[in-house]
Amino acid sequence: MRILVANVNTTESMTRSIGAQAAAVAAPGTEIVPLTPAFGAESVEGNYESYLAAVAVMETVRAYPEPYDAVIQAGYGEHGREGLQELLDVPVVDITEAAASTAQYLGHRYSVVTTLDRTVPLIEDRLKLAGLTDRCASVRASGMAVLDLERDPEAAVEAIAEQAVRAVEDDRAEVICLGCGGMSGLAERVVARTGAPVVDGVAAAVTVAESLVRLGLTTSKVRTYAPPRPKHIRNWPPTG
Repeated sequence: MRILVANVNTTESMTRSIGAQAAAVAAPGTEIVPLTPAFGAESVEGNYESYLAAVAVMETVRAYPEPYDAVIQAGYGEHGREGLQELLDVPVVDITEAAASTAQYLGHRYSVVTTLDRTVPLIEDRLKLAGLTDRCASVRASGMAVLDLERDPEAAVEAIAEQAVRAVEDDRAEVICLGCGGMSGLAERVVARTGAPVVDGVAAAVTVAESLVRLGLTTSKVRTYAPPRPKHIRNWPPTG
């Protein structure tokens, strides 16, 4: 089984980190292929960058030359999953939805701890669109930018853990979701601070994708995610 794991930003070191986390939980025989978009922002922290990332990820996946069995979109609250589902027959799993749905098996209510406050509405919208808000206690911002997760990991872990503790104590959350692909690998330290289960979206998405492939399931083409209708698209892809 081969799973493409598409980072939504262009920071190669973050792609490697996401790929390593995915490979760590993948079953024997599953090949993880991390992908970095050919264009886009170094970090995705708002609507403009998210829409740009959606196009970049779709084009990067379309250009991948070898067969594959599933795709993971490794951005929290990002746009584009629906476009990938139109383009592909294989399962497409978004880490936001994978984390939240997994969390609901583990406790009554969950909270998401993410990066900057401006990303909170994007995550809330993605959860609402996926029908996953009823048991969401809160979406909390740590105040750390995406790239701070690499620049100052100790401060990032402390800020994330602090918000996770507040989610458990103040919001009555019973499970914490790490709300950024770049937070891969931080779960154990947050568990130690909160005592609550912590769901890493990348890890959850890998296990969901593997299950869908093993079940022989594919993306429905009956209506919503039918392939795009053939038509001329002007000046795409853009040239120099």
